[in-house]
Amino acid sequence: MTVNPYSPISATILEIREEAIGERPIKTFKLVFDDQEEMKNFDFIPGQCIMVSLYGSGECFFAISSSPTQKDYLEVSVLRLGKVTSEFHQYAPGDSVGLRGPYGNHFDVKGWEGKNLLFIGGGIGQAPLRSIINYAIDNRDKYNDLTIIYGARSTSDLCYKDEFIELKKRDDVNVHLSIDVEEEGWEEFVGFVPDNLKQLDPSPENTIAITCGPPIMIKYVIQNLIELGFKDEQIFTTLEMRMKCGVGVCGRCNIGNLYVCKDGPVFSYEQLKNLEGDM
Repeated sequence: MTVNPYSPISATILEIREEAIGERPIKTFKLVFDDQEEMKNFDFIPGQCIMVSLYGSGECFFAISSSPTQKDYLEVSVLRLGKVTSEFHQYAPGDSVGLRGPYGNHFDVKGWEGKNLLFIGGGIGQAPLRSIINYAIDNRDKYNDLTIIYGARSTSDLCYKDEFIELKKRDDVNVHLSIDVEEEGWEEFVGFVPDNLKQLDPSPENTIAITCGPPIMIKYVIQNLIELGFKDEQIFTTLEMRMKCGVGVCGRCNIGNLYVCKDGPVFSYEQLKNLEGDM
């Protein structure tokens, strides 16, 4: 995208959508490069990340939450948490930001063709999963069963609600939602995502499981997947929240001898299981 890895390319916010309005709000920002050639030539694979710069304030890494099958724009979903993300939430359509990337490795979308894909997300962890889910749907004939298990603390914390409503209308995608605590009118699973996974009891046969969410959720999702018969090499997660510079210089994202920005952010559990003490 650029010769200088630290030099952002100017972009504009086209649209902002509120995704979650709970205690920690989430917004999705639709972005387009100001240079049409940059937009046309930008290429990424689901799982990769991008650095968003707020001029004069700082920058943050985000998973690209849109699919590469959509060429006209990029999307990032932002949890309001720290100083930079809180300021980003104050931006409006038409405001300028800088973008650099894409960074990191990616989901093996080619190698997983012909397999069942099981997506298990929690909270803002659905953002990188959204990219590969939409990619798989746009290439539906290349994959077998698509199953999505997603949950959050409350209905106010669920991301992409309108999209899930549309997905539930399809007969070629299985969607299972949950919230942690019962609410009036909620008719789906009540409880934690790992428990929903366990009661759904998906088959590991010819299946790849991809999970992302809070670390404690990932821990118990992996534990339950193994109990269900999934092998280490069938389980994948993404750790992009640990990334900082994106180019392997700052040393902030190392896990053992691995760097999330260069060796990740996508890892199989086979890669990570011996490094859990460093995570």
